[in-house]
Amino acid sequence: MRCPFCGGLATQVKDSRPSEDHAAIRRRRICPDCGQRFTTFERVQLRELTVIKSSGRRVPFDRDKIMRSVQVALRKRPVEPERIERFVSGIVRRLESMGESEIKSAVIGHLVMEGLRSMDDVAYVRFASVYKNFREAKDFEEFLGALTEDGEPVDGFEDDEPVE
Repeated sequence: MRCPFCGGLATQVKDSRPSEDHAAIRRRRICPDCGQRFTTFERVQLRELTVIKSSGRRVPFDRDKIMRSVQVALRKRPVEPERIERFVSGIVRRLESMGESEIKSAVIGHLVMEGLRSMDDVAYVRFASVYKNFREAKDFEEFLGALTEDGEPVDGFEDDEPVE
């Protein structure tokens, strides 16, 4: 593991233990070159995933991008960090178990929205506003109006394939 401080390649593991949700191994490392300490996490990866963006561009799947998006949506909301970690790990497991190595970004967005809907309504609306690219207050009104009419999320996936 390369040292993030000096770039040295001979870092040493000083301590290993499971993460709080037991989905990763937390390793405490030290660099013998500069003496700095840092932490890494090791996770199981069932398969290499590629995300197909709406533009058709293909990019490597990045778990951290989902984590950051969910954390932004849940900022200042009463949801424990462990629950967020379990939520994101669950999404990644679902994606890996779909059997496909290429996944449309719309599928990922739908899974995140579906999960946030059951976790926190405010976070759900926050995520939807970015994901669906709300441009003005009217977009929020329409989304919330449809949400309160039938209690079902408005996902706008009429043209997309269903999530399995």
